[in-house]
Amino acid sequence: MLKQNEKLSLVIPVYNEEKMVAETVLKCREQLNSLGLDYEIIVVNDGSRDGTKASLAKVDSIKVLNNPYNIGYGASLKRGIKESSGAWVMIIDADSTYPIDKIPEFIRYAGEYDMVVGNRQHQRDHFGRKPAKWFLKKLASFLVGKTIPDLNSGMRIFRRSVADEFWHLFPSRFSFTSTITLACFSNDYFVKYVDIPYYKRVGKSGIKIRNFFDFISLIIRVIIYFKPLKMLSPVAAIFFIAGLVKLVKDFTINGYIGTLALLLILFAIQMFFMAVISEVIIKRQK
Repeated sequence: MLKQNEKLSLVIPVYNEEKMVAETVLKCREQLNSLGLDYEIIVVNDGSRDGTKASLAKVDSIKVLNNPYNIGYGASLKRGIKESSGAWVMIIDADSTYPIDKIPEFIRYAGEYDMVVGNRQHQRDHFGRKPAKWFLKKLASFLVGKTIPDLNSGMRIFRRSVADEFWHLFPSRFSFTSTITLACFSNDYFVKYVDIPYYKRVGKSGIKIRNFFDFISLIIRVIIYFKPLKMLSPVAAIFFIAGLVKLVKDFTINGYIGTLALLLILFAIQMFFMAVISEVIIKRQK
């Protein structure tokens, strides 16, 4: 649970959510009022082209940031967090997919953990997305060495200091949540997952199939940044084995060692030592 002197900032990114945004904000306020917390609600309207801005104007006691044009989910979250003053930040979407009544449970775990994340129980997930999400979770879990139930859930609460630490890594699009998840696990912060229902979205989703490849790229970049040895050692091993096989084949069949075999082995050794040096530099900086 949050301490008495710890303020909570609830940041809600919004894009074309005129149907649900006012209701979402009011329900969030109701939950936070019931807890007797010191809090603020910041809504970032990311250049919506419908009646979202007008809907928000009717809701009092909130801070609304209106982006003049669409800058992306991650960029909107960052703008909201920059404008916040709480020691803890909670984020939730305004599309009715997340259970607002679960907010007290998240806050109850805050303090004991550095970040609390909603583990979505997908009941209506698109068939084509299931294997992609399964692969991304398995890849991320393998690379960080811990089980990640939900990589990019949009309902979570985290220490403001954690966001500040990894601020330079956060992208402007959909990968904000994935980045902070990988960063926390890679740096041994305590993360708690809470099972939550995930409801049918009101409106259209902004996530496209191309985001799958963006997520793979993001996972690899973040893990190389934090754990280069973990990421590059298997790659170096593959090149080393390939070079060794080529060396044996050349010597057995042709009676000499080919240039390609030596290049593969030297490249593997160079990659491994670069990873080791990078790992040492990262650990000395902490």
